Amino acid sequence: MDSERGHAPHHIGVWLARLVVGAVFLINVGCALSFLARPDRHAAAFEVGGVPGLALVRGLGVLFLMWNATYPLVILQPDRSRAIFAVILVQQVIGLAGEIWIWLGLPAGHAALRATGLRFILFDGVGFLGMVGAFWLLEVRRKARRI
Repeated sequence: MDSERGHAPHHIGVWLARLVVGAVFLINVGCALSFLARPDRHAAAFEVGGVPGLALVRGLGVLFLMWNATYPLVILQPDRSRAIFAVILVQQVIGLAGEIWIWLGLPAGHAALRATGLRFILFDGVGFLGMVGAFWLLEVRRKARRI
């Protein structure tokens, strides 16, 4: 117990944040590395091909790595990285909203692209809900510690 306030030092919110943010991070980085190393395996899912298609898929891999650069600090110290965690949530909302917007605008006849978009929407939606829940628990803990 934390002798100063009487709270358990490893609150469930801290561990939930580590678990959820860590899981999203690992899946994103795994996807990024796969896009970078084997873009030929993913090009058809984006309905692209040739050298431009391979470059596009690799570019997505780079973007995934850039997007996830902030995650390790939140994984290590979620209760002390509140602002960065909030930025991650905003990024997740932007990504999810953009994916939904793109998906809704796809015309008929693009089954592979629709399926790929739906996978991104589902993963990012579930990730967002999990991270919001963890962030909320951390906020509850932070407010309780101030009392």
